[in-house]
Amino acid sequence: MTPRIDSSVDSHLNSSPRKNERLVVYQFFPRILTNPEPDPMPYGSLERNGSGKFNHLTSKVIKGIKNLGVNALWLTGVIEHATKTDFSEFGIKPDHKEIVKGEAGSPYAIKDYFDVDPALAENVEKRIDEFKAAVKRIHKEGLKVLIDFVPNHTARCYHSDKAPAGEHDFGADDDREKFFSPSNNYYYIQNQEFHVSRNGAKEFSYTEIPAKATGNDCFSAVCSEFDWYETVKLNYGKDYSDGSEHFDPIPDTWKKMTSILRYWAEMGVDGFRCDMVFMVPLPFWHYVIPELKKDFPHLIFIGEIYDVGQYRDFLGYGCFDYLYDKVNLYDTLVGIERHGLSASRLTDCWKTVDGIGSQMLNFLENHDEVRFCSPEYAGDAARIVPHLVVSSMISKGPFMIYYGQELGEKGADNEGFAGQNNRTTIFDYWSVASLRRWYSDGKADGSALTPHEKNLRKFFSKVLKMLNSRSALREGEFFDLMYANDGRPGFDGHSLFAWLRHDEDEALLIVANFSRDERFAEIHIPELAFDMARLPEFKGRAKDLLFGETFDLEVSRHTPLKIKIPGSSAVVIPLREQNQNNH
Repeated sequence: MTPRIDSSVDSHLNSSPRKNERLVVYQFFPRILTNPEPDPMPYGSLERNGSGKFNHLTSKVIKGIKNLGVNALWLTGVIEHATKTDFSEFGIKPDHKEIVKGEAGSPYAIKDYFDVDPALAENVEKRIDEFKAAVKRIHKEGLKVLIDFVPNHTARCYHSDKAPAGEHDFGADDDREKFFSPSNNYYYIQNQEFHVSRNGAKEFSYTEIPAKATGNDCFSAVCSEFDWYETVKLNYGKDYSDGSEHFDPIPDTWKKMTSILRYWAEMGVDGFRCDMVFMVPLPFWHYVIPELKKDFPHLIFIGEIYDVGQYRDFLGYGCFDYLYDKVNLYDTLVGIERHGLSASRLTDCWKTVDGIGSQMLNFLENHDEVRFCSPEYAGDAARIVPHLVVSSMISKGPFMIYYGQELGEKGADNEGFAGQNNRTTIFDYWSVASLRRWYSDGKADGSALTPHEKNLRKFFSKVLKMLNSRSALREGEFFDLMYANDGRPGFDGHSLFAWLRHDEDEALLIVANFSRDERFAEIHIPELAFDMARLPEFKGRAKDLLFGETFDLEVSRHTPLKIKIPGSSAVVIPLREQNQNNH
């Protein structure tokens, strides 16, 4: 089957700012994106494998990413975290290797909330300045800067050498003779020593007495190798021994975290992807987000959450701008691809988030999930079209891609700590061949990409730019056509998902075909849709915005619209356009 991904970018598509611009996020690890090392070694050190740098994020590189149609960069792994690399010559306390995952370390085991990863600096002593300069360059290109905020846990050995005057380290003033105190930052397992059990091995040389509770709510002194043993659970005022809550007066951890967020906002950061927000008491978010927005009203807060039952609480009382929609839309798309779910199940997805869909951040990849082109998901970039179209066009909420996704990266490397797991490592110093070809020693022009990678990246660029260049996708309403078609002769509801996006300026018919085979569809457009989307009745020609194919259509209130959709593909067809005769 020939992948339908070879398409040119229409002249009307551009990435200039518009009213109600949708957030289109590009997530990447600076450590890996611009690392030119041609032959990285599993478990390789920083000296051996190298690392991308803040200074590598030149205007040329930033423009190259922007050209995809994104307007925000999520720089992952920026804040200083525990690592096996020794930076003690720069006054940074080294970490105990038994409580670090991978050579580079987990970006979610924060060691100093007021500092950046020294591995990302060319001049370690000027690392904050290099980060600030990168932020300035990103802003100059008109893009927002997002970074991680990790509120639930720290590295086991937290120490800040960059904290502003008056800021005390987490745990510095704790009463370690109590499991819980409202004024403590950590939880302490009394009279027990911390230990990590690895495949029954008893050797463990790191000493921690009393043991602190571990970040994944492990309130035991003994952790397994599958626990988040490199992290320590933070205390926000909840006593897990009896479930009681102590939020008045404001807990010390709340105050510390408020200062940390303010520190980065003052540095020019535009927003935060907040890690595991449901593991932190909801009242903290109700307090901290409005507190920050008093002085920084533009700040964006995106929450990582995995319980749809809590979505509305975190958007309402919790004050988040956006939330991950992983367990709803993402998992359904995986189910369609991997487990034979019907495409009609996508109707349940929008119903689940009805009224808050515009606050759901959709994606097909991120650092926690397997690569789309890996064997564990689709295994083939030719399958991307219906998934990408549904995920990005079902709502007017934010959309995110993960670096290398636009190149068909499979995540097939065995980088070290996590092994070959269909993901790109977050724990190791590494470089990725597809990204090296794009970066091309700083040229960032894509000239070294394979023809397949060039075509795929061009298709991603077309789709992402459409999200803001087409007003119906940017701010239009959604109308599900499945209830009028699923189960009818002439419409395969198992393979097809059909809907409208419409606003004052235009109305688009969108149909995604998840089957590998071509589908001929008779699509009934109900009277209500004609009225709400102000659809004209016509018989004529209309052009698909994705691939440029022209269709002969009859759009009528009385007869079904008949259309052919190639396998593993989709169509986006204007049925109404302002000041334009499309038929």
